[in-house]
Amino acid sequence: MDFNRNISTRLIKWKNSKNRKPLILQGARQVGKTWLLKDFGKKAFDNIAYFNFEEQTELSQFFQHSKDVKRIIQNLSIVNGSAIKPQKTLIVFDEIQECLPALNSLKYFCENAPEYHVACAGSLLGIALGKESSFPVGKVEFIEVYPLSFSEFLNGIEPSLSDYLESINKLEQIPDLYFNSLVEKFKMYFISGGLPDAAKSLAFENDIALTEKALTDILKSYALDFTKHTSAKDFPKINSVWESIPSQLSRENKKFLYQLVRTGARARDYEDALNWLTSSGLVYKIYNCKKPGLPLSAYDDLSAFKLYLLDVGLLRRHSHLDTYTFKEGNRLFAEFKGALTENYILQSLLPQFDVIPRYWTSEGKAEVDFLIQHQNKIIPVEVKSDENVRSKSLTYYFNTFKPYLGSAD
Repeated sequence: MDFNRNISTRLIKWKNSKNRKPLILQGARQVGKTWLLKDFGKKAFDNIAYFNFEEQTELSQFFQHSKDVKRIIQNLSIVNGSAIKPQKTLIVFDEIQECLPALNSLKYFCENAPEYHVACAGSLLGIALGKESSFPVGKVEFIEVYPLSFSEFLNGIEPSLSDYLESINKLEQIPDLYFNSLVEKFKMYFISGGLPDAAKSLAFENDIALTEKALTDILKSYALDFTKHTSAKDFPKINSVWESIPSQLSRENKKFLYQLVRTGARARDYEDALNWLTSSGLVYKIYNCKKPGLPLSAYDDLSAFKLYLLDVGLLRRHSHLDTYTFKEGNRLFAEFKGALTENYILQSLLPQFDVIPRYWTSEGKAEVDFLIQHQNKIIPVEVKSDENVRSKSLTYYFNTFKPYLGSAD
């Protein structure tokens, strides 16, 4: 069994577009990019021609020695074992960041061979692009792939409950019959998170031990990336920042502190490490907004920010929070000073809005967890991790700025 991903509808739209360009699925490792493309190829094309530049390093020769798309296709067809046909075959370039000449060749696919469907996946593409001066700007389309949302997770394990939740279009009390089941599934999501391997282990096999192993293996694979894709001098700093994140989020004030990374640490010493982690998609840097104005980025306090992980389940495992909290009422949500809940809310907001959220503080009087910029409006979001949803901070914000809309979760 597997999960249906909402992004599949965007892939179909891309396939049928008259102005289609080569597509790049971008996102951190283990979010499901490769599975998405293979599943899409099986359902929407006659066949798939799959090439992995990390596993098949010799493929780079085809792109280094020629910019002729027809010749490249001929060589790839030989490796594929069958002809690559326009409109019939989905060409998948996986781990394309490992072959920058292939990345650059997308320009020629766009200009000279638009009849071919080329879709790529890149786990550390942000890192590669930071080192590459030549890129086919305007010749490719991007889709960001995030971990499974809770709605995708719920739809996979209990479709009828998911349908009920989707049918709600106004604020009203949820009947206990549905509510209790929703809370149970929500706790499951907090334990596994949305990385497909971990989520499948819990959702379809009900195996918490296997879920823990999946998350541990993912964390180890990320640590290996630190050593493989960084210099010897940068690795210790990246690893130190990564290891400090649970400590950063365990505090009431979750503003990132360099002294929690290392005593005497300075911002300039760790700037590259932070940039690497954000470019890889493993963490999100949420800046403090000095004033809720448009655009939000114009009011960033670049010295004040919070770091969150890409996935709530990964944060739980990285923080060594045991799954026993699954059985202890609402403790799972409130544990870790609400950091899991905040991470979940951010994780839910990111796929829905073009602008990364900010947070806002006011001289110790109030703090609003997230500000969303949407259609030239600023929407404050206050996160609550227990049953008490009253918010002094949100009230203060409302009285001060009279926002268009507010939300307390």
